[in-house]
Amino acid sequence: MVMDVMAAAARIEAAGGNVIHMEVGQPAAPAPKTAIAAARAALDIGKIDYTAAVGIPSLRRRIARHYRETYAQEVDPARIVITTGSSGAFVLAFLSAFEPGDRVAIASPGYPPYRHILHALGCEPVLIETTSEARHALTGEMLLEAHRRTPLKGVLVASPANPTGTMMTREAMADLMAAADSAGIRFVSDEIYHGLDYAFPAVTAAELSPEAIIINSFSKYFCMTGWRVGWIVVPEGLMRSVETLQQNLSISVPTLSQIAAEAAFDGRAEMDVIKHGYEENRRILMEGLPKVGLTEFLPVDGAFYLYADVSKFNPDSFEFAKTMLQQAHVAATPGIDFDPFHGKSFVRFSYSRSTQEITEAVARIARWLGTG
Repeated sequence: MVMDVMAAAARIEAAGGNVIHMEVGQPAAPAPKTAIAAARAALDIGKIDYTAAVGIPSLRRRIARHYRETYAQEVDPARIVITTGSSGAFVLAFLSAFEPGDRVAIASPGYPPYRHILHALGCEPVLIETTSEARHALTGEMLLEAHRRTPLKGVLVASPANPTGTMMTREAMADLMAAADSAGIRFVSDEIYHGLDYAFPAVTAAELSPEAIIINSFSKYFCMTGWRVGWIVVPEGLMRSVETLQQNLSISVPTLSQIAAEAAFDGRAEMDVIKHGYEENRRILMEGLPKVGLTEFLPVDGAFYLYADVSKFNPDSFEFAKTMLQQAHVAATPGIDFDPFHGKSFVRFSYSRSTQEITEAVARIARWLGTG
């Protein structure tokens, strides 16, 4: 649905309108200068060949060093596989860990391609409604209750989450992972928004179990969406399956992107400045939206999303978002794409744009709603 919003926004812009884009989870900033410089240097040499299916060894070692420096965790580079963004990692994870017909639990609200990819591979996504009491995170008891009804083979969680921006505490993640382990349920952790944590530090599943499948990407914190490069930390027992799947499905990840990704780690100071910009945007929305009447939203812990209840203005979030785009020229994504339970009441605002744009967006919404 977010692509439909983008297309509608593009039509307004083609007609001369100015749209503030808060519908897509894409950083406004470019990749780190270090990454761009490394890519240019590689192009000057001109020899861009296949790499090993699992990725360039030096990049895999650099990611392992990242876990040591950021989380004080030792991750064997041999368990790290470079992927075509997190999307490629999900395909590899699901194909290696599950069989057609397997049931995999997913929190709702949640990122739509989780269930779409599972469906495409013949698996059954099981949406579990989250609650405010658990800060909109899955709990061990929720998981086991669903498992008792019909057995599950896997569970996938994201922290920070899309579309909500909520995060799991260490205790919450440990509880869920312990429940999964006790029932023989494979745990998959989507960590692509790590580095963009504001309320408290994000916890990697690598700290809690070597059997977790961990997925990450250079798209969000490192602002490298179009480079299509990510990684997966694979349990030892699945490593050969993931490697052979990668060999057959894509041969290898684009070499130029891998070279740039390795150099991106040297641009963290630049990326942290961008993160501080997101923090300011977060503050503007958390303080500004209640003043215009959007008073109810989920905990805004991390990533660059705010998930707001718009039902007091319109019971249909699709119509709310459509009208806001047409009349206020602010693009946001209706929640029905993320949540079949309550999505008609919610809209996702992405605050990955400039601070000036976010400030102007709040002003436009206020004028449109007649509350500013």
